[in-house]
Amino acid sequence: MKRNTRDPSHEKQDPNIGNRHKLYDTLGRQITYLRVSVTDRCNLRCLYCMPPKGVRFKPRAEILTYEEIARIVRVSATLGVRKVRLTGGEPLVRSDVVELVSSLAGTPGIAEVSLTTNGILLDRYAGSLARAGLRRVNVSLDTLRPDRFQRVTRGGDLEQVWAGIRAAEEADLRPIKLNVVVVRGLNDDELCDLARLTLDHDWHIRYIELMPFREETDWDADMPSAGQRYVPLAEMLERMEPLGELLPVKNEVNGAGPARYHRIPGARGTLGFISPIGLHFCDSCNRLRLTADGHIRPCLLGDEELDVRAALRAGASDEELLALLQEATHIKPPSHLLAEHVVPHERPMSAIGG
Repeated sequence: MKRNTRDPSHEKQDPNIGNRHKLYDTLGRQITYLRVSVTDRCNLRCLYCMPPKGVRFKPRAEILTYEEIARIVRVSATLGVRKVRLTGGEPLVRSDVVELVSSLAGTPGIAEVSLTTNGILLDRYAGSLARAGLRRVNVSLDTLRPDRFQRVTRGGDLEQVWAGIRAAEEADLRPIKLNVVVVRGLNDDELCDLARLTLDHDWHIRYIELMPFREETDWDADMPSAGQRYVPLAEMLERMEPLGELLPVKNEVNGAGPARYHRIPGARGTLGFISPIGLHFCDSCNRLRLTADGHIRPCLLGDEELDVRAALRAGASDEELLALLQEATHIKPPSHLLAEHVVPHERPMSAIGG
């Protein structure tokens, strides 16, 4: 299947683009990337994302409509936003998400629409998403063991994820990135096995330090306690020494993204390391987040938000929405405060989309 290969340099441009002030924060970081959570619902209940009893989902009336999302993206594009990533919860559980992808991919100024998914429904939607204009996918894959996958996700089927990854390859949704949240006593013994996937596949395996969210409560029975879960970047690299020397990749796979990339000599794919605590990436952060219930969040690991849904439903003009986006950028903090033990409390990760 041939994927949509639009050349953004030849796209029809909104006449306002170039006439607006770009989104620069107080440190001079330009915002070019918007992460959009389309739902807070999910078909899995991963240990590090939801508490054992789950979370209370927002009423549907509080969730942004696709028309509202499309308008925020259109206005953002006039301020220099070029990339949009759809997240959840799990974005593929929301009805008609393919139509949203088509709408966003056709927005003047938007060069790339991508999606983060747990992969359970990707087999069903990969082809239609690619035809709608989706460029690539990130898939969560914390373990290669089906029994362990069931424990981590509280009931998920690993084979469905593999089927989704195969479907994404067939639809040419590349590069495929596989996200691994590393947890001591849960999957830290699989780092080398996961890395070896890149020997035969042009995938990008990305190891992510566990980020603290809300209260650090216990998970399910027989799971690591709060004080034992975190595996720092240095220890990950030490555990991967059996792979031999990892070669730095000079041209990062994702431009200004948070991962630092390496390659096993001779491998087709790469290994990325995302270290918000051990080697944080705040100085190059280029993104804002739009929550499913319509709040602009300047920092993943901070609780400050601006309510754009209220403005939309009160009849705000494009100029007023522009001002909200500029205000959100202005209050973007220099960095998170995890080193000072300040963690987000207002929302679980599932309500933000990572």
